Amino acid sequence: MASATKTQSTPSIFSMSLPRPGGCFGYIAYGILIFWAILSLMPLFWMFSISVTNVVTLLKMPPDLFPHPITFDNYQRLIEGSSVPRWMLNSMIVTFTNTVISIFVSSFYGYIFAKKDFPGKNLLFGILISTMMVPFFVVVIPVFLIFRDFQLLNSLWALIIPSIFSAFGVFLMRQTIKTLPGELIEAAKIDGCSEFGVYWRMILPLIKPGLAVLGIFTFVNSWNDFFWPLIVLNDPDMFTLQVGLPTLQGQWTDYGLVMAASSIAAMPTIILFLAFQRYFLQGITVGAIKG
Repeated sequence: MASATKTQSTPSIFSMSLPRPGGCFGYIAYGILIFWAILSLMPLFWMFSISVTNVVTLLKMPPDLFPHPITFDNYQRLIEGSSVPRWMLNSMIVTFTNTVISIFVSSFYGYIFAKKDFPGKNLLFGILISTMMVPFFVVVIPVFLIFRDFQLLNSLWALIIPSIFSAFGVFLMRQTIKTLPGELIEAAKIDGCSEFGVYWRMILPLIKPGLAVLGIFTFVNSWNDFFWPLIVLNDPDMFTLQVGLPTLQGQWTDYGLVMAASSIAAMPTIILFLAFQRYFLQGITVGAIKG
């Protein structure tokens, strides 16, 4: 009886092991998934492989799948003889600034829409959500003209200001904060906590998975952004890494150099996802369950 009355804890999605394949169909399904994973990783592997291959081996036909010998001359030439370090610095400044600002601005407005009542809140939130349906290509010309009139073209501010307010970020933070019980906020106010104190000391620590998801999305989108920087930047010294990469190609393309630059461009997003994968998987279900 004692064993029957024991409370069984619900296993976390991170503690559960992968299901075992059942029968022939299960093994076929796993085989297809493994094949698809290898197929998806092959372009990435080939990019890294070419980046550490010397010119003589690179021109060999058929090419070697695994480079021998491995050399980092392409990376050295890239750092010493190109503008890639400058472009990477520009990308890091823009990306980190956009990520930090988006996290705090989106979480603050998400807190207001989730826990505060004011006239026209639902209408305002509906208008905010409707802006997500408008493609950026529709408004790119008016936005470009505004930045031109304010003389912000060809500067990093032209890449930072449009990312200050994100409709998707506000929506994600609102759905995340709505899952928090209102009693916690009321208890904090009774203890003398101000409105900003509730947001800073209570809300932010409780929504770390949601903040991590928003940070990952903002970082990746900002780091990989190509279209808008291509329009507003024309000084090579102000290029971001994504805009500068195509300039490395010409009539005679050094593929080892290009692949080394592409590897550098891909590395931050890969490291970011591997480092924050746990928070990302947690944040997928944030807001899906009504609190």
